[in-house]
Amino acid sequence: MQDVRVQTFLEVCRTMNYTRAAETLHITQPAVSQHIAFMEREYDAKLFRRDGKRLVLTPAGMMLRNALSTMAHDETLLRERVSALASGTRIELRIGMTLTAGEYIVAAPLAAYLAEHPEVRATVRSGSTQELLADLDAGTLDCAFVEGYFDKEPYEWDAYRTERLVCVCAPGKLPRKPLPFEDILGMQLFVREEGSGTREVLERALAARNLSLSSFADTCQVDSLDIIKVFVSEGLGISFLYEAAVEREIEEGALQVVSLQGAPIEHDISFVRLRNSVFTKDAAQLFSELSS
Repeated sequence: MQDVRVQTFLEVCRTMNYTRAAETLHITQPAVSQHIAFMEREYDAKLFRRDGKRLVLTPAGMMLRNALSTMAHDETLLRERVSALASGTRIELRIGMTLTAGEYIVAAPLAAYLAEHPEVRATVRSGSTQELLADLDAGTLDCAFVEGYFDKEPYEWDAYRTERLVCVCAPGKLPRKPLPFEDILGMQLFVREEGSGTREVLERALAARNLSLSSFADTCQVDSLDIIKVFVSEGLGISFLYEAAVEREIEEGALQVVSLQGAPIEHDISFVRLRNSVFTKDAAQLFSELSS
C-alpha cells in the first residue's frame, strides 16, 4: 500500500503547487508541507526549491520522483491485474494521446488491437504532451503517445512514427512550385494553443531559420484543429499541420500543400512509459502490435 506521504510528494510533483496538491488530495496545505518535510528528512535531501514564484524539483527530487512514480504505477497496475485474474474481469489499459497522435495516427491501430484482445478494456485520455507526462508521473496512465518535445531521461520511449509537418493553404491560394520560406511570411498564420506539440515543433523549426511566429504578417491562435482546417480552406490564411491530420482534405481538394524550399519539417510521434517498470515487457508487446 502506498504511503500517504509518497502520494502527497507525487501530487506536488504533478501540480508543482502545494495549494493545488492539497485540493486534489482533500487535505490541508499545512499537511502537504508536513508530508514534504517528512520526505526530505527521510531521504536527507532537499526535494524542491523556489525559482522566483515557481516551484521546481531539485536533482534529488527528480531522482526520487522518477523512482516513486514507477513504483506507484506498478503497484496500481499489479492490483488491477491480480483482481482481473481473480474475478475474470477485463484488464485495464490507460493510454494517453496528444490530439494529432490520437485522432489521426494511433486510433485505427489501437482499435484493431482492442478487437484482437477482447480481454483488454482501454481508457483513452487526450491532452498536451506535458499534461500526459504529468499523468504518467502520477501513475494514472500506463503509457502515452506524444508529439511534442520532452525530457527523455525519466522515461523509456520509442519512436512510433516520423511525421512531416506541412504548410497548407486553400486550393490555388499559392503556387504549387517550391517557394522560398520568405514568400509565405506576408500571410496570416493559424497556430494551435500554447503547449501544443504541433506548435512547439513549428516554433523550433522557425527558430532554426532565424524566424518566429511574429515573423508572419499576422498570427491567430485557434485551439481546434478542425476549425483551423476550415479557416484555411476558406482562404483566410495558412497553417502548419501534420500531414496525417490533413490527408483526407488534401485528397478531397479542400486543402493544398504549400511546397517550401529547404529541408522538410519532421518530428517523431513517441511512445512513452515510465522507466524500469516491472511491466516493461507488456508495454513492449503493446508497442509491437500497434506498430505492425
